[in-house]
Amino acid sequence: MEALERDVVIVGAGPAGVTLANLLGQYGVSTTLIDRAAEILDEPRAVGIDDEALRTLQGFGMAEEVLANSVRNAPIRYYDSRRRILAHVAPSGRPYGWPRRNLFFQPNLEAVLRKSLGRFGTVELRTACEAVGLEQDADGVTVMAQQDHETFSIRARYVIGADGGRSFVRDAVNIELEGDTAPMKWLVVDVKDDTWDAPYSAVYTSPERPSMTIPLPFGYRRFEFKVLDGEDPERMAEPDTVATLMKQFYPDGNVPPAVRRRIYWHHSRTAVRFQEGRVFLVGDAAHLQPPFFGQGMNSGMRDVTNLAWKLGMVLSGSASPTLLDTYESERRGTAREMVQFATGVGRLYHPANRATEWFRNVLFRGVQRVPGGRDYILQMKYKPVPRYEDGFVVSDGKDRSSPVGRAFPQPLVEKLDGTRLRLDDVLGTRIAVVGVVEGVTEALSPRVAARLASHNGIVVQSHVPPAYRRKGQFDPAARRGDVGVPVVDVYDLEGGLRDTYLERPTAEVYIVRPDRYVAAVSSAADLDATVDALLDLLGTPGGTDSSSGPEPDPDEQSRDVRSD
Repeated sequence: MEALERDVVIVGAGPAGVTLANLLGQYGVSTTLIDRAAEILDEPRAVGIDDEALRTLQGFGMAEEVLANSVRNAPIRYYDSRRRILAHVAPSGRPYGWPRRNLFFQPNLEAVLRKSLGRFGTVELRTACEAVGLEQDADGVTVMAQQDHETFSIRARYVIGADGGRSFVRDAVNIELEGDTAPMKWLVVDVKDDTWDAPYSAVYTSPERPSMTIPLPFGYRRFEFKVLDGEDPERMAEPDTVATLMKQFYPDGNVPPAVRRRIYWHHSRTAVRFQEGRVFLVGDAAHLQPPFFGQGMNSGMRDVTNLAWKLGMVLSGSASPTLLDTYESERRGTAREMVQFATGVGRLYHPANRATEWFRNVLFRGVQRVPGGRDYILQMKYKPVPRYEDGFVVSDGKDRSSPVGRAFPQPLVEKLDGTRLRLDDVLGTRIAVVGVVEGVTEALSPRVAARLASHNGIVVQSHVPPAYRRKGQFDPAARRGDVGVPVVDVYDLEGGLRDTYLERPTAEVYIVRPDRYVAAVSSAADLDATVDALLDLLGTPGGTDSSSGPEPDPDEQSRDVRSD
């Protein structure tokens, strides 16, 4: 029997799993990614990718290619039951460097991400390969898998369950889901060769049968219809019924051919734990939410963005395995919040009766008349923004407006050689001390600079563009000498870092994690103490990983768990 040894095994090669494999490839982590399907499913499932997920793909150079085949910055319109517009949502801001709402074709996305794996000699993908057993002990995890009618084992230091809502990995380590499976069911219909030229998503709310439609790339369009109480779901998915429902959108009678007709139950469920020893859950294996806000896949992307750098630093010897314990403390609460938000959005789609709809309409339109209210809806400011309060962060008190634990913005910057980049392309896959005022590099003592360098850290010092430089201001081209840690000087090309400082003048330095979340803020005067406190959370570089995560029950360590 074949036996492999890897740092990480990922079970499930959907968007979350294959993205994680790409991210780990950048750290040189030996990774095997397995998926029981032989090929990518040739049908759309997830359809929306947001700016946060694109920022993750940017990290390994695939954002532009995915976006090239997407409907960019797609607006969405909400209608009441009389087909009157309640709201037109069209976010134009790019706080993270990318358009906020984009519609994509999942088979294309998965093909792009799988192609990207070929750049990493440490990553392998095995398709038509199914995990059938999992056994973990204090030193690692053994996965039994079947491929081509043969069984083989993979011994790994860590295993990731990215295998969807019916996760084998989650069941194998006895992690339960909490929450509800909603009694409502929806019919999802995907058509190809679409003729309806409406370049926006539309939600038709109604106390009777709410519905929605979403234009997709390559001539596809999605429709969703609520299945009413008393209706036979199987009958609803039959071609004649589907054609009847869709006539309202194609009054000329030329309804495009359906390539998928499926009934979905809506789940609002979250795993009670995201980690069991050396096993972690991501994506739908960890949380399930109704599709009303289009955040299912994007939440999974946030999971793997959070986990990848921690695995990378631990396995490369830059951090202690205790860092991995922060994955659950940071992700589980924010993922559950997004599940609850999406569930609440669904209730707005289906008001209980006409009176409830009238009250909702009055409230919705009233909000848009309040100063700032229209912008709040137009720019999607109602979307929950993750904030990590308990994990790899140095809190600055109970200030709810603090940037600590939140995603750092991504403005355009210019290197001294004239190269213009998004900020993340400068930060790379490391902890970065970002100075938004002059003199931050000089504020680091040699001892702390050397300590930061031992964790592969970097200093990014921003400067005003040369055209705006005032007398006496530092010329970065004149920098001399080794300060003990790599320093990259950049010009704040469009004032994005300047505006960050003007909004919070006491925050002269931002310490940004590899997942682009702010781990700490500091004045230049307090920088040594802040960096010391943060690096203490990483533990001793190169430490043993035997203490990672909750220890498995000794009575359970040798139990071989197999699928039914």
